[in-house]
Amino acid sequence: MNALPDHVARIALSTIVRDAWRVLTFRRPSPALATHWRAYLAFGLACTWLAGIGRYWDSPRAAWWQHLGLGSLAYVIVLALVLWLLLMPLRPARWSYRNVLVFVTLTAPPALLYAIPVERFMPLDAAQATNAWFLAIVASWRVALLAWFLARVAGLRAHVIVVATLLPITLIVVALSLLNLEHVVFNIMAGISEEQRSPNDQAYFIVVNIAIWSVLLAPILFIAYAVMAFNAWGAARRRALAGRDRD
Repeated sequence: MNALPDHVARIALSTIVRDAWRVLTFRRPSPALATHWRAYLAFGLACTWLAGIGRYWDSPRAAWWQHLGLGSLAYVIVLALVLWLLLMPLRPARWSYRNVLVFVTLTAPPALLYAIPVERFMPLDAAQATNAWFLAIVASWRVALLAWFLARVAGLRAHVIVVATLLPITLIVVALSLLNLEHVVFNIMAGISEEQRSPNDQAYFIVVNIAIWSVLLAPILFIAYAVMAFNAWGAARRRALAGRDRD
């Protein structure tokens, strides 16, 4: 007796992994993603959960729910919701919460880099630099994937993609900094004592600098976003009126 749900049993795991790799390398997945999206979502959530556990498994500052990977699961659900709602006024094509959530979860595997315990076989300074590079690689990769998704799937134009990519990122970075989920961000701004040093300190410094730039860029991006949303609304209204005239 097969214990797997029908939507999982009808598609091979190798197909899902292959399509996930295609997404991560900026290529369109197979049509199976549309018909078996629940299986792809389950795979993406599993990757997110494992990445979340790996991210915090050796962090003394993490809370119990972060050690269990629950924070990462909640994060992708909220992130997908924010992207879906925030970019909806720009009238992207094929824009649904389901599509956005599946895409966001499929970008989770690069975060497994955070699970590498570099501090176990490197001096502290080298481990700090390595973790900073991991942060830069994963963040840049995901930003590029979001831009690709907005271009290839949502069908947005280049200038709209720039704003649609940067605005959610600025909001997320500022929100995470204010929440201080790592229990250290604001301490960095005041200075870290020798006993408080950790392999992630340089990565935290990068987050703080990005947060500062995000605060400065947010008003400009909001203005550009409002103009583009108004133009998209006007274009949709004109198309609707033209359709009524033809009828």
